[in-house]
Amino acid sequence: MIRFKSLGSGSTGNATLVEARGDTTVRLLIDCGLGLRQLSSRLGDAGLGDEDIDAIFITHEHSDHIGCARQFSRRHRVPVWMSRGTFTALDTPDFAGMLRIAQDGVSVDIGGLQVTPFTVPHDSREPLQLTCTDGAVKLGVLTDLGHATPHVLAHLHRCDALFLESNHDSDLLAASSYPAFLKRRISGQYGHLSNDAAAQIARAVDHPGLKHVVAAHLSQQNNHPDLVQELLSQALNCRRDDIVVACAGMGSPWLTL
Repeated sequence: MIRFKSLGSGSTGNATLVEARGDTTVRLLIDCGLGLRQLSSRLGDAGLGDEDIDAIFITHEHSDHIGCARQFSRRHRVPVWMSRGTFTALDTPDFAGMLRIAQDGVSVDIGGLQVTPFTVPHDSREPLQLTCTDGAVKLGVLTDLGHATPHVLAHLHRCDALFLESNHDSDLLAASSYPAFLKRRISGQYGHLSNDAAAQIARAVDHPGLKHVVAAHLSQQNNHPDLVQELLSQALNCRRDDIVVACAGMGSPWLTL
């Protein structure tokens, strides 16, 4: 059995918990873009403590994803997985023996959880997103990318749940007070997914076994949960309330597969 929960999703910090329960229980933290005190508080709200995290996977080097990963890892002796490009972009910090290098398409076993990273187009050194499986069910995590390549869609094939970026509404972004260079960066091929692009991905990977879809990394200035739920529910032919929206401050509830 797998269950998962966002601890926070957005430009102010990203962290997602994935828990696999079998003969033993293993917990993976995908991204660690919070401060140490804030992370501990949100883990507590989820019914867990710092000592319950078995591994961390960092998708890329941007501050809202790396956060306190190094400090947390060194303090609690937790291994941290990331690409070599991400490690280099961080200026090769000392993880005190806890660093593990992840590669596109090379699966990693973390207890009873198998994690498979895959490359995505995003404006960072070597970004990776990932799928997680316990052998029975599969979760796809896809945030921080400008567009979905065939490689990305292939990795999301037959996911039972999807944690999917739906960053901005294109019209709201165009009309926003953001400077032109930032608008170009966000809406570009290496930026972030619009609601329309997220809906296209959801439609492309939909199948009868898709149980949960969580909309993630919403812009607080250039998006609204109602817009996201409307487009994704249309794409998946489901009720609006079936689409869970992860927010920056509270994340999402636990969802079980």
